[in-house]
Amino acid sequence: MSICPLEYRYSSEEMRRILCRESFLERLVEVELALIKALEEEGIAPKGCSEKIAKLRGRIKPKDIDELEKKLGHDIASLAILLAELSGECGKYVHLGATSYDIVDTAWSLVLRDALKIIKGKLKEVIEKLTKLSRKYENLLMVGRTHGQHALPITFGFKLANYVYEFSRSYERISELEKRLIKCKMSGAVGTMAAWGDKGLQVEYYVCKELNLKPHLISTQIAPRDGFAELISSLAILGSQLDRLALEIRELSRPEISEITITYAKIGSSTMPHKKNPTVAERISGLAKVVRALAITAFENIPLMHERDLTNSSSERIVIPHTLLIVDQMLTDTLNMISNLNVSSEAMKRNLEVLRGVIMSECLMTKLVLKANMYRHKAHELLTQLSNKALAEKRSFKEVVLESNVSSMLPVEDIEECFNYEAYLGKYRELIERTLNYSKEVLGGNR
Repeated sequence: MSICPLEYRYSSEEMRRILCRESFLERLVEVELALIKALEEEGIAPKGCSEKIAKLRGRIKPKDIDELEKKLGHDIASLAILLAELSGECGKYVHLGATSYDIVDTAWSLVLRDALKIIKGKLKEVIEKLTKLSRKYENLLMVGRTHGQHALPITFGFKLANYVYEFSRSYERISELEKRLIKCKMSGAVGTMAAWGDKGLQVEYYVCKELNLKPHLISTQIAPRDGFAELISSLAILGSQLDRLALEIRELSRPEISEITITYAKIGSSTMPHKKNPTVAERISGLAKVVRALAITAFENIPLMHERDLTNSSSERIVIPHTLLIVDQMLTDTLNMISNLNVSSEAMKRNLEVLRGVIMSECLMTKLVLKANMYRHKAHELLTQLSNKALAEKRSFKEVVLESNVSSMLPVEDIEECFNYEAYLGKYRELIERTLNYSKEVLGGNR
């Protein structure tokens, strides 16, 4: 019986396989096996024990752990006992000198290495698709909006380049945190390696070598929780960026705007046949709320008593896999959304003229300051009055300006120039280009 929608509704099968109980158990056994090999290398365990443990891969099932845990109240102790009982004389060396979170935290590193590969792969695809769209629509004029109001002209390619920049920053952020997060923790009960005597650092070395991980330089009974907090907060940032793009698409697809639409061959409403609801975009925004909330728990897990207490354990079983599964779904939805994007240049052109040119008031204000030697705040006051007049009378702003005393302060050609939207786009091409170059560097791993 499935209860959590992540089991049956959200996330990919690929991510579910990595995070399922069976896979995590395999990783736990892999770490225990690496420890036995390290003990062999240091002469603590006899040669051949690792071969016996290796043969146990896949034999122990989650239900076996659950059954024993009911008696013992400890899942990793249950795993160690089951491995030991199936290993004959070598069983006495299973888990020797290790603490539970040597196994758990190192197993999480193996899991996260695979999970973040999926996240980064999908994020890279999102960035690449948006990059292509940014180049395609580099010069497509549209109105820029601030506070939901018409501001200045921009291009659709410029708008999309902003998202390329933000998503590339997340890609870079995730790549950087991997260096701090995906590490081996193998240091015993309080982090001192005491049980292995003078061979502790060598045991750690061989475990790390076997698992292809670098070690935490120092730890308590557990790896530092700031790493997990950095992971969840970085994914929450990514989730919020995906939310921002989804909100953009929802807004621009409103019928009264209609600058973009999303094509889905699906029912929009159960009762209104005409509805084309942006349900995928809305799902992204809805799931983002959950991811942001989970970040709080990850921060709460950093402060633990002394060398650790157990308050992080239960919450991390929920927070880590749920965050990964949700962000995986959000990225899949984002790819779906931008792959079905339809752009209406006609609607963008129409909306540019909704306010009959008042969006060019800044251009006129600047010219009055630079060419008519007017104080900026005085020019601002004058153009506020003229724009209000144009809006109230539903007239062309250029017409109102030409009738005003502005025409005596500026040459007609300067006034005309301000109503050429293409001439008031600043350095948009250069800004797009340097953004896409940055993104290319990030994705290429050259930063």
